Amino acid sequence: MKKLLVILILLLGIWQNSQGQVRPQIEIQTSKGNLIVELYHETPQHRDNFLKLVQEGVYDSLLFHRVIQEFMIQGGDTQSKNAAPGEALGSSDLPYQVPAEFHPDLFHKKGALAAARTNNPLRASSSTQFYLVQGKIQNDSLLIHNEGRINNFLQRHFAVNNPDNQGLLDSLNQARERKDSILVRELSEIWESRISNQEFEKYSIPESHRQVYKQIGGTPHLDQNYTVFGQVISGLEVIDAIAAVETGPRDRPLENVYILKMKWLNPANP
Repeated sequence: MKKLLVILILLLGIWQNSQGQVRPQIEIQTSKGNLIVELYHETPQHRDNFLKLVQEGVYDSLLFHRVIQEFMIQGGDTQSKNAAPGEALGSSDLPYQVPAEFHPDLFHKKGALAAARTNNPLRASSSTQFYLVQGKIQNDSLLIHNEGRINNFLQRHFAVNNPDNQGLLDSLNQARERKDSILVRELSEIWESRISNQEFEKYSIPESHRQVYKQIGGTPHLDQNYTVFGQVISGLEVIDAIAAVETGPRDRPLENVYILKMKWLNPANP
């Protein structure tokens, strides 16, 4: 019972950080209902960027353009407001990125607010695109599997950013541009060997996170990969409602799901 109480407190986000700052609360009004998210002070660049976009009305009338049940719902494509039915979305935002901000206490439990991003080596976030986690209940087997996925990503990440590998990667990219399939295959084999031999500190999902994933679910394989910067404190059922809609190509809902408006509820406590 005591463990469950701790989990519920984490979920609701009613605690304050070590400085006692009140977290900014944002109401997200959607065509499927309203929800409220709190933004973390532990990720100040993402917090401030999101607040700025909310105040400027950037999100108003945009779509949730990518929806995958038992995974997440994604919005913030700046071209989605007037998108034609069936139009491919997901590649538009504002012309800047937000530096990655990973914090050991912030993870992808159900209701987490996180930043989408391109496959860039610095793991920098999209200026506008975000997602809300639905995920699913985890068990020990799934958590072990997802921990392996996290570490596979981290090993590749550190290999890509290892200066000793830059020459090889440049040669591989040049071979791809020349469409030299034989050289691409040879260099790719060397590259995969470099990745598997890359040294790094392996990540272990903390026990406290494991208990939350077992109780309420989430998407643990995204931890240490995408920046989590907020949490739904009211309206989790709205995520479920949006995640359940029928989708078409590129996971776009067949019937538009709108972000009608976002509103900062407590601006006196930024």
